Amino acid sequence: MMTTEAIQEETPSDHFSMFSSQSAKIKYSFNKIREVKSYRVGELFSAYRDILWDDGRHKYNVSSFIGEIDEILLGERFSAFDQSTLDNLIGTLRQRGNSNATINRKMAALSKLLRKAHKMGDIHSLPEFRRQKERAGRIRFLEKDEEARLFAAIRSRSEDAYRLSVFLVDTGCRLGEALGLIWNDIQEHRVSFWITKSGRSRTIPMTARVKEVIKLPVTEGRRPKGPFTKLSQAQYRAIWNDAKAEVGLGADEQVVPHILRHTCASRLVQGGIDIRRVQMWLGHQTLSMTMRYAHLATNDLDGCVVVLETPRSEGTAGGTENSAFSSPLTTPTSAGPRQKSEAGTAKAAKAAGKSSKAK
Repeated sequence: MMTTEAIQEETPSDHFSMFSSQSAKIKYSFNKIREVKSYRVGELFSAYRDILWDDGRHKYNVSSFIGEIDEILLGERFSAFDQSTLDNLIGTLRQRGNSNATINRKMAALSKLLRKAHKMGDIHSLPEFRRQKERAGRIRFLEKDEEARLFAAIRSRSEDAYRLSVFLVDTGCRLGEALGLIWNDIQEHRVSFWITKSGRSRTIPMTARVKEVIKLPVTEGRRPKGPFTKLSQAQYRAIWNDAKAEVGLGADEQVVPHILRHTCASRLVQGGIDIRRVQMWLGHQTLSMTMRYAHLATNDLDGCVVVLETPRSEGTAGGTENSAFSSPLTTPTSAGPRQKSEAGTAKAAKAAGKSSKAK
């Protein structure tokens, strides 16, 4: 048994760090105790934005999202982000006219930030983030004539922007992926994308048009790092907006550079490429992302038109033997005249056999 004098001689940490008995061993640690602090969402973003998000347009959008969330919360400081706070936040965003898709994007940014803060010990509880149900929106893609008019207007403003546009529509890559290319990423007939949204690299073959547009005109001076490094996203978007206004597409909000990725995907699916290969080409992380284009693959349904356009009288006379979808499992087996004759002969022979036995 420890005496009072012995306890007084030891420091509290020495005394409470270990208590032993025959049946239990209990450890106490004072250095685990820390002050509970509270933070604003904006303060957490300032602390972790450069760790969680790479520089670029996406980071700029996230900054806008977090700024709006901080404004809705009135700069409130918290050490725990509870479910009611999250529900009120989502309700306010919906009242402001945000669609479920927009709310999901803003909540994804907030969730990522709060999970990091929780891991670092800045907050001690997290709410449950539930994805809002999104409607399947219409996917806009360029028709061939629209592409020709738009690209001609872009080319009249910048040859580099034109080359980039052709590259985007034939590879289906994202704008940032194309701008980040260096010459080492282009080998023979293929191009590799290393800086991707999903973090996964991919390599695809190049079309004849792409092989042409990646060639830079011979000029004096130092060669750039890559085929499109002379352009920035802001410069390209400015040229794009001027060109689309010139060709009468200025009022169409869906005609943005990303439409070239949709156009590439749509052409692949409409051309009969299976959805799994389209996923690999685009670099989608999940097949569900690629399934947005699946409705464009109507080749398998062409046989339905044949059935619907066949007059009922013909359909009744011919049965389903000539149907586009006839098969041994679905086609009825009706006996023809020859089959009936053979069946009758067999029955007569069987009857004769029975008669001879009776005699």
